Amino acid sequence: MSDVTSKVLFVCTGNTCRSPMAEGLFRMVAEGEGFEVSSAGVAAHDGSQASPETVEILRENGIVLENFRSRMVNEAMLEEADAVFCMTESHLIQLERMFPEHEEKYHLACDFLEINGVVGADVPDPIGMGPAAYHRVAEVLEAGMEGILGYLKTRKMAQE
Repeated sequence: MSDVTSKVLFVCTGNTCRSPMAEGLFRMVAEGEGFEVSSAGVAAHDGSQASPETVEILRENGIVLENFRSRMVNEAMLEEADAVFCMTESHLIQLERMFPEHEEKYHLACDFLEINGVVGADVPDPIGMGPAAYHRVAEVLEAGMEGILGYLKTRKMAQE
């Protein structure tokens, strides 16, 4: 892999649960592959910490989100991103409405994973559902990371 850096953005609603979890998990899976990863939300309040459940699940995987603060997705982030992975179809639709000029970059995080016979399912929202729901989100995201990485590596090689 070359030293060209590709920028990857994960998007959910508030940027405190699913997208920071995806950010951390992808950073671990793609370490040394030349990807810069971040996350944002379509309805985020800038400056919030990741949820305690998300921090704990990442810690269990040996991942620390250093200095993480939530942020609202904006034009500059999307302009810089090479690929944007949304947690749900609703998030993807919101981005298409808000920033249609970047729609070729948008994907569902589960576009590269089959769940119960469905490709492109939504990553479930764990808010208010307890620790088991956060573990389910982690399972779904972990299962999809290799597919996302494979897709990005193939795209990156084609662009070099």
